[in-house]
Amino acid sequence: MRTLADRIRHAISFEVIALMLVIPLASFVFHQPMHDIGVISVVSATIAMLWNVAYNFLFDLWLKRTTGNTLKSRRVRVLHAVLFEGGLLIALMPFIAWYLSITLAQAFVMDVSFALFYMAYAFAFNWAYDWMFPLAEWKQAAAQD
Repeated sequence: MRTLADRIRHAISFEVIALMLVIPLASFVFHQPMHDIGVISVVSATIAMLWNVAYNFLFDLWLKRTTGNTLKSRRVRVLHAVLFEGGLLIALMPFIAWYLSITLAQAFVMDVSFALFYMAYAFAFNWAYDWMFPLAEWKQAAAQD
């Protein structure tokens, strides 16, 4: 399993790169000032970063208990991303509605859009991260193939 330091590096790099992409894109798509999208994004990223560390630790514990290792197939990676974003969607929607003074329905559409972006981004980022920083057990599994 990954160390706490590795999990922190993962979470911070994930959020910093995401913010560089999502703030200008969401500002353009939702016709909101970059400042407001920036506040939404930074608060959301902070909550997501904390959720990321806890969620990934718990997910890896579950995976290790059920399979004996932390190797993630494509199917497990999709499940991982969907569950992560689903939990975050529920947590962030009320904040978005309140901060932007929009309805919960409007916040839901915005939050789902963010979630879809982040699901695709999380899938790609995590795959790249695992390739750049592989665990010893993954190197051993690759050598046996």
